[in-house]
Amino acid sequence: MDQPVRSGPGCATAVVMGGGLSGTLAAAACARTGMTVTLLERHGLPAGPLRRRGVPQAGHPHVLWSGGAEAIEALLPETTSRWLAAGAHRIPLPTGLVCLTARGWMRRWDEMQYVIACSRDLLDWVIRERVLAMPEVSVREQTRATGLIGNATRVRGVTCRTSGGAEQVLEADLVVDAGGRASDIQRWLPRLGIPPVREVTLPSRVAYASRVYRAPETSRAGELVSIQCDPGGRPPWTSAGLIPIEHDRWHVTLTGTPGGYPSRDDNDFERFARNVRHPLVGDLIARAEPLTRVVRAHSTDNRRRYFEKCRNWPDGLVVLGDAVATYNPIYGQGMTVAAQSALALHRELDRGSSRHLSRRVQNAVSRPVAMAWTLATSADALYQQQSSPGATLQSLIVQAAFNRLTHAATGRPEAARALLDTMTLSRSPAALMRLRTLHAFLRGPALHDLDGPPPRPIAP
Repeated sequence: MDQPVRSGPGCATAVVMGGGLSGTLAAAACARTGMTVTLLERHGLPAGPLRRRGVPQAGHPHVLWSGGAEAIEALLPETTSRWLAAGAHRIPLPTGLVCLTARGWMRRWDEMQYVIACSRDLLDWVIRERVLAMPEVSVREQTRATGLIGNATRVRGVTCRTSGGAEQVLEADLVVDAGGRASDIQRWLPRLGIPPVREVTLPSRVAYASRVYRAPETSRAGELVSIQCDPGGRPPWTSAGLIPIEHDRWHVTLTGTPGGYPSRDDNDFERFARNVRHPLVGDLIARAEPLTRVVRAHSTDNRRRYFEKCRNWPDGLVVLGDAVATYNPIYGQGMTVAAQSALALHRELDRGSSRHLSRRVQNAVSRPVAMAWTLATSADALYQQQSSPGATLQSLIVQAAFNRLTHAATGRPEAARALLDTMTLSRSPAALMRLRTLHAFLRGPALHDLDGPPPRPIAP
């Protein structure tokens, strides 16, 4: 017999582990159903749009696709307007996109999707400020979860430790692990009598170098620039991207595969940017003032944990965000998946039944995770050797299909819409089977290839 989820302030309780994007959105999802939420953050939380410890790829650009922005709007209405008021850009796609894809230049069709572009610090802060102002949410900073309370049937809370070493026990009706890449969930599950879930790791073999610039007054402010590699050519494969962020700045990133990694040398940054498939990004930053040193890192591998496949998943435990899956950062999918996962949590809580709640949530979360995973690993498979576990037949077939769709998108708006709907995680890949999309896919581009960057659209 179903047991209703208790609602109303103080009736049902939740503990959320992790004060990052996934954690704060999960706290909002719980609070909006009337739950009392305790948010645990192992570090401190900055009071403004400042760098927070524990953010992966912190020195590299972050984008929030429309599929993620709309999920956040559903949880926290008017968040987009707050981002924009603080200096973020809402860039229409492909209208505000200057992109050399693997198959040619993308045209500036009328808006089909969009992206929110700003620093990760600003994006997190706007959400954090809103969530921590909710009366149902309290935060414990400098507090680290050390284990789960319960058994293989049900989780009933967590143990935690403060920075001073004090041990505490927090009981809760629901525990949400949003601890990111540092999550200890695989180590904790055996203590409950549950084997670690299946985990798959696929390397991306890409390194990144990023730098922030002051944009010149005559810049293309508010436009996203992307010079992608052509995996059909000979390695190494290199690319460059430029994202406008708040305060008239550009966040620029360069990527390369083995044999073509970008350097840590500040003086080599512009040269590398000019030597990708097209020198546009290099030309732009040549007129800009560098504000930071080069930050370089090897990419985080694609990694996925299949919690939804666990036969005996305990009630009262949900895992979200990077603790479930991480992706090659070049595709910018992590934040969008985190937002859609938090919205899935809210919708399942809002159904009003606790029966198999945790399993329902993990199943719902697996859908956006699977979409992003397929896109990232299929693209990365082209950078692997044939003997690599990443280069599976399925991934190569998916990438071949996207390669053809990308080509069609350079000269057919219906193909461009299908491509952007999928890349922004706004629609399921099943939408690619629509008749108009299949027609565009099969016929290819209707217009000739552009021989250079697309001109700016004519203002009405």
